[in-house]
Order: sequence, then structure tokens, then C-alpha cells
Amino acid sequence: MASATALSGLTRWLSREEWQEPFDDLLERHLVPPCQSAGIALDGLADVIGDQRAAVVWGCVFEDFLASDLDDGSNIVDDYLKRRGWKESVPNKRYIAALRSSVMSLYEVSDIVRDQSFLARDLLRGGEPVRVSEKMGTRSLKPWDRLAARIVRVGPRVEMAGGVLPFSHELAEEIREGFAELKADACPEALELARERHGGAKVDPFMLDTEILRRGAFLFTNVWLDDVLERTLNPRLPALSNSDGEEIAFTTVRYPLEEGADREALEAGLTAIPELRRTDENRWTWVAPASRPAGKAPEGAQTFVSTLADGSVNMGEVELDADALKLETNSPQRAQRGRALLDPVIGTFVGEPVVESRTVAEMMASRPAVEAPIPSSGLSPEEESAILHDAMERHYRNLLDEPVPMLGNVTPRKAAKTKKGREKLVGWLKLLENYAAQQAPDSPIAAYDVRWMWEELGIADLRR
Repeated sequence: MASATALSGLTRWLSREEWQEPFDDLLERHLVPPCQSAGIALDGLADVIGDQRAAVVWGCVFEDFLASDLDDGSNIVDDYLKRRGWKESVPNKRYIAALRSSVMSLYEVSDIVRDQSFLARDLLRGGEPVRVSEKMGTRSLKPWDRLAARIVRVGPRVEMAGGVLPFSHELAEEIREGFAELKADACPEALELARERHGGAKVDPFMLDTEILRRGAFLFTNVWLDDVLERTLNPRLPALSNSDGEEIAFTTVRYPLEEGADREALEAGLTAIPELRRTDENRWTWVAPASRPAGKAPEGAQTFVSTLADGSVNMGEVELDADALKLETNSPQRAQRGRALLDPVIGTFVGEPVVESRTVAEMMASRPAVEAPIPSSGLSPEEESAILHDAMERHYRNLLDEPVPMLGNVTPRKAAKTKKGREKLVGWLKLLENYAAQQAPDSPIAAYDVRWMWEELGIADLRR
């Protein structure tokens, strides 16, 4: 990435009167639609998203202006280099000229070499990934990150310009859909412009896509800023669901014991229920077979499944204490099914139950400002990581045979058998890897390597 001083002369040139109105028009096209949707004034944007984000998005607009031809055919870079280019160093002039012909596109990051470079694959125009020389950026980038940027060739090096917008995988799909719509609307005009730009030569798909991107940089800032403003002004937790597709809400059913209840008979009755496994003197785990069909989760929800060593699904816990029998599950619906399982057996031993249910959002809202420190497990960090990695291994192996919403509610193994399924599978596996890479470096989740799944599913050759 070039230094900030490389464009300092052009930044001052922008203050000239002839460039102010066209730049303000472009600034409005990039920033006003998201601001209007969020109900904020353009001059209050930095107060909402912060100075750093505001500076980045302004940089994206500035770089777009450098690459834009005005209605009269003029361009600020052409004018500046003609009249002030003699003041610039050769490297700066090369960089400015590269920006003049650049376009912003959506890239996928891979093969990161810290303090040196990374590979960038263009997700809109296609083609082979290019090796981008970069130092600072490699310290925060993670495998399969997606970002919008201008990647330019400056002499023998390929570099990334300063206006870089990070995109989640989900948001990146919005960009791809938006680009397809932009392409459908602008194709005839863009085709003519591409022919003019290349002297009437035959225009290939890459040239056409480049011409559309040249005029469509506002798509990236619109989508990115919409998302940032929504998350800033309306923060909310992601939707969470269990393996039955139900919203996670931790639910406790507490049955008071009748006076004089025969505890031994009650324990025997609980132990005789086939779906309950006794795990302690006073505890039973309610299980379901691993082959049990999964429910359909709401669109966009994250699904959490708790499994035992043999792959069985943990549906809930039953505990018998001194004066009550408790059923704990992660949804009210599951609690109802648990009651239907227990009631025929425990009816003569207990009274009317009290049911309490709390969603994750409710629990977060009631959490004290200062949390008590988590007590030590007594295990070494290596032992804790080994236990967690073992649990994650079982979870992911079970997941290969469970329907996944992102794969069209088919199992990963089934998805691997078709071309379209494999395309979705690649996106899903990259998402899993990227999520793990985003965790703190000392997190056991970050240290767990899910790349074995590519081999297991027979698509290791697609991991690129």
C-alpha cells in the first residue's frame, strides 16, 4: 500500500474550484443514499461511524474521483500531471497513473505472508489470483477474508491502494448480486465505452466487467456503509437456533417434589426412560440419536448442536435435588417435548411445575457490568485446548452428515457429489476457516485446523 504522502499533491489540487462541484456530486452518490436510509445528515457521518471509518470511506470516494472522467472528458489526474507532474517523484507519478486507470473490485484473500504479501482473487471478474505486495495489511488480514479495493500494478509490483473496505462473507454476496444487477442494466452502454477505450477492438468479458466496475464503485461504499450504519445504530445479536431449528432460549422446568415422595422410586422411573442416560447420582442426560433429522433453522441463523462422545444429540439435562426435579433445555419447544417424556413417569411424585425461559438477548441485558472472573479448570492451557479440540473434532465429523442451511439443507457429504453442491461447499468451508481465524490468537478455536474437512469431502483441489 502506498504511503499517504503519495497523493498529498493531488489532495491539495482537489481544492481548486473546478473540481469541487464534480467531487461533491460523486461524494453524494457514494454516501448520501446510506445516510438517508439511516436518517442521518452527511455532515454527521463521522460522529456516527467514527473518524477512522469516515476517513477510509472518503479515501474510497477520492480514489474513485481520480479514476473518473467528467462529462466534458476532463480528469483531475490528467490535469494535475500535466501541470504539476514535474514536482512528483517517479514512483509517485507511476502510482498516480496506476490509480487513474484503476477500478475497485471485490477480492478474496489467501496465502498470507506476514509483512510481505498475500494472494488476491477477483470475485467479480474472475481470473487467477495475483500476488499483492503489502506489509501492514498482512498483519490483520485472515485467510478467506473478503475486501473491496483497488489493486494496481506499479512497475514490477502489484499494490493495494489505501481505500479498502472489509466485507463479511454474507455482505460480499450482496455485492456479487448488486454487480450482476448493475451489469444487466449497464451492459449496452458499458460495451460501447469499452470498445472506445480499446480502439474498437473486440471486447472480452473481462474488459466489459472492468468498464462496469469503472462506473460502479459507489456500489461498494453504498453496501458497506449501509451495513456499518445499521450495525452501529441498531446493534443486535445474531439469530441462534438449536438442531431442531428453534430459537435458543434457555428454559428450566422446575417440578416441586411432593411431601413424602419416594425418591428411590422416582430415580428408578427416570432411569427406566430409554431417552435418559444417568450421568451422575442425581443427573440424567436426555439424548436423541445422531441420525435424528435436523430442523430447518431460520434464514441467517447460527445453529448450535451439543453432542456426546458417540454422536448422540444432547437434548437437555434432568437433575433431582433436595426438593425439586429440574429439566433444563435450550428452547421452550424442546422443554415441552421433555415434559411429555417425563410427565407420565413423574406425575405422582411432583407438583405443578414452574417454567422459566430466557433468550440470549435477555441474558445479555441482565448481565452485570463487571463479571466475576471465570474460575480456573485446574488444567493446563494445553490440556484445555486438547479437550476443546476433541469436542470440535466430534462436532465437525457429525456435521458432515447433518443438513446445513447454507448448503440448501443437504449434508456436506451429499453436497460434495454435485458441481453446484461443491461450489456451495467451498464457500461454507472457507467461512468456517475464516471464522476460526478471526478469533484471538491464543484461542483454542483459532488453533483448531479444519482443513482436514476438505480432504474428507474429496474437494482439497478446490481449496484455492
